[in-house]
Amino acid sequence: MNTLRTGILMAGLTGLFVGIGALLGGGGGMMIAFLFALGSNAFAYWNSDKVVLRMYGAQEVDETSAPRLYRIVRDLSRAAGLPMPRVCIVENDQPNAFATGRDPEHAAVCATTGLLNRINDEELAGVLAHELGHVKNRDTLTMTITATIAGAISMLANFAMFFGGAFGGDRRNNPLGIVGVLLVSILAPIAAMLVQATISRTREFEADKAGAEISRHPLWLASALSRIEHAAQVTQNPEAQANPATAHMFIINPLSGGGIAGLFASHPPTEERIARLRTMAGAMGDTARFEPQRETVRKAGPWDAPEVRKGPWG
Repeated sequence: MNTLRTGILMAGLTGLFVGIGALLGGGGGMMIAFLFALGSNAFAYWNSDKVVLRMYGAQEVDETSAPRLYRIVRDLSRAAGLPMPRVCIVENDQPNAFATGRDPEHAAVCATTGLLNRINDEELAGVLAHELGHVKNRDTLTMTITATIAGAISMLANFAMFFGGAFGGDRRNNPLGIVGVLLVSILAPIAAMLVQATISRTREFEADKAGAEISRHPLWLASALSRIEHAAQVTQNPEAQANPATAHMFIINPLSGGGIAGLFASHPPTEERIARLRTMAGAMGDTARFEPQRETVRKAGPWDAPEVRKGPWG
């Protein structure tokens, strides 16, 4: 049902983009918008992982340079029946993680130094299993295409805002007039953001479920979410702030903001995610004790400095 819902929302987002092109430029505008969407998605399909990794300055690591992180990803990938993805570390104090790549054979899993310094091995396994859940569900491609179309809609709306007079004056191609053009340029990006946020929230729940099944311990992820949420909210992520269209990729929303911004939140409430994971734990017989955690920060050091508390991958 969630997959069907995601497909319908993506189709609606694409239809919105093409429809805006038609409203602003008639049949020619619709064709240009369609071709632009096609070209943008083709570029995103082949190059999105490279662009995102470069955007966040991700450094690929191996078992020698980051044994703790690499071993956990390797063991979880085997448990999930997935090819070994590239493993990367992002120098960022905000505790967070994301996955990218067009398919499991071209995936990359990234963790920030802030995450590695704040959680133990079991919690890290829960987070990485969630990211591998995105890879297994092919959410990395879905969310890349969604972000590309949403970004294109915003760009088209900005173009209409600056050149609204030209569009409004040509009534043969544009039935809206200048007022209609201005309304579309304002409302279209809002609609795109709402659709993108809805798709993202749906996929986060599915990744939580898939990750819990991969690790077989839902409470590991629940504990990690509880520990890192507050730290992520009070720690800036400059790259994410500069590129908000990528916020949905992270396990915890990397952007600060409240109030009406909640309407466009790319992640469901953490409390609800934890509640669902606790329900899964009961059904799976995961008896590990779970208590909401306060953030703890490890002593600054190399990526694989000794842990506060060792886990099964220690």
